[in-house]
Amino acid sequence: CHTDAMTSRTVRARLDDDSAAALRVLVNSGMTESEAVRTALVEARAARLTDEALRTACERLMADPVEVARMQRLADALEDETTPWPD
Repeated sequence: CHTDAMTSRTVRARLDDDSAAALRVLVNSGMTESEAVRTALVEARAARLTDEALRTACERLMADPVEVARMQRLADALEDETTPWPD
């Protein structure tokens, strides 16, 4: 389905074995190759944005000495409550 909001741009790529296998999985699920590539790109962008947001949050927390001390106290408390692993 081509809408006015969709820009038309052709991208060419040489697929390695892993990429070709991934494309086959998506095509076998009922997508066209174009739909599969567009879906994979959107999902990759979302994953990268999520990873970047998590990385930023972790860096912010690790730069806060009060938060680092709180996390250490929590880790120490959890360790004290943990039952040793049986041999």
